[in-house]
Amino acid sequence: MTINERLDLLAQLGDYLQSDDELLKAVIHRTAYNNKWLTIENCNRVAHAIGAHCLNEESLHHWVKHYNYIDIPVPKKVAIILSGNVPFAGLQDVITVFAAGHQSLLKLSYSDEYLIPHLIKQMMVWNPASASYFEIGDAIKGFDAILTNNEGSQNPYFDKYFKKYPSLIRKKQTSIAILDGQESDAELLALGNDIFANYGLGKENVSKIYVPHGYDFHPLLEVLHEFKEIVLNSKYKNNFDYNYSLYLLNNVKYHANGCILITESELLNSRIACLHYEFYQDAGTFAVKWDKKFLQGIKYIVSRQAINGLSTILPGATQIPSLFNYADDVDTMEFLMELETIQQT
Repeated sequence: MTINERLDLLAQLGDYLQSDDELLKAVIHRTAYNNKWLTIENCNRVAHAIGAHCLNEESLHHWVKHYNYIDIPVPKKVAIILSGNVPFAGLQDVITVFAAGHQSLLKLSYSDEYLIPHLIKQMMVWNPASASYFEIGDAIKGFDAILTNNEGSQNPYFDKYFKKYPSLIRKKQTSIAILDGQESDAELLALGNDIFANYGLGKENVSKIYVPHGYDFHPLLEVLHEFKEIVLNSKYKNNFDYNYSLYLLNNVKYHANGCILITESELLNSRIACLHYEFYQDAGTFAVKWDKKFLQGIKYIVSRQAINGLSTILPGATQIPSLFNYADDVDTMEFLMELETIQQT
């Protein structure tokens, strides 16, 4: 397939993700039945976002044009280990490898065995030539490079096992927000989406807020209560109840509104149904205070105002996908295009 044929097929996939196709609905229902975190609502929301913001003709051609792309003469086999923590997790890697002209060897997550395989099957139906670009298997072998978003304790294993291969082994990340206390209800509501989308399980989710000394938490708690229906998910509710009991038993001070627990902590990552906060004196000092290693653990910094020395986005923007939004801010397409060079060194 030529690059234009592949982009046309991806654009068709984008239309499909935004459609009311009965087969897609059935796969999403099956996914939600097998994994209570991947709800129908969240699957639909993520599918529409990917289709609207990434897999449309304009976005796809703008993306590829950025690289002065030339079709790869000898495609490589790229192993992709999928995480399954949020709906369609790892789809960007699958899209990027396909657009680059390489072949994907997919290791599915037990958390999500249906969504991405279904999309690949649909692409094969629309254009049978795409079948040669995808392989799904339990064993990861016979590959030339590897991409994975698996995090935490598995990383040392991955680093050691795959060290002889060109690889992008992404580290654990989360997102934060810097508040100044002047946020409107609309801005706080948008921040709520950054916190609660996908139950806070993605690296795009805000798990910690920085607030000025004397910050009044009541407006924030009141607005975040708009997301109260999140506790109707039994898995989320169980986590909320467990952490609530834990805080009570350990005399941990907290703020609560029935759907989230907010507690002071220096840690970036918070438990499910929890949000950390930390006080600050001057937001302008963050760029000086935070070193490169600290910033590597942060996916997004949310703020309604620009902060010198930091790259920030507005509240509500963490869940808007982009083809240029690469994991760990490492350009995956550039990595894939350079595989020939990397292999020869």
